[in-house]
Formats: sequence, structure tokens, C-alpha cells
Amino acid sequence: MRALLFALPLLLSGCLARTAVDLVTLPVKVVGAGVDAATTSQAEADQRRGREIREEEERLGRLARRCERRPQREECRELEERAFDPRAPH
Repeated sequence: MRALLFALPLLLSGCLARTAVDLVTLPVKVVGAGVDAATTSQAEADQRRGREIREEEERLGRLARRCERRPQREECRELEERAFDPRAPH
């Protein structure tokens, strides 16, 4: 029992030191996480743009298939406009 009482301060000092280090480094970790969340790397921006392009192409593909079956639909005008618009991405 006495050995435990003598060892207790030594064991607790390690825990307290670790807690102190955690408290000191916490603001740095929080700021770092905030900066990472707020900034976008070029690779992430490229991935996002590629995903947007793929989704738009998929949407236009679905629309083209619907317009093959029923070309008189109102939404088929968008395809016609995009086909003849030189600024539209193909």
C-alpha cells in the first residue's frame, strides 16, 4: 500500500504532463484543421470540375435518349440549342 502511495505522484505527473501538452497543442491543431477545411487544393478543384462535367454529360445523355423517342418535347430544345451554340462545351 505504501509503495502505491509513493508511486502515485510519479504516475500522475506523467498524466498531468501529457494533459498539459495536449492543452498547449490543441489550438494549433484546431487552427490547422480550419485552414485545411477552408482551402481547396488544385487537385481537389480539378476533381470537382471533372465530376461536374461528367454529371452534365450524363444529364445530356439521358436527355438525348428521351428526345430520340419523343423529339417534340419541350426539353429537347435545349439539346438543339447546345448543338448549334459554338460556346457550348461538347
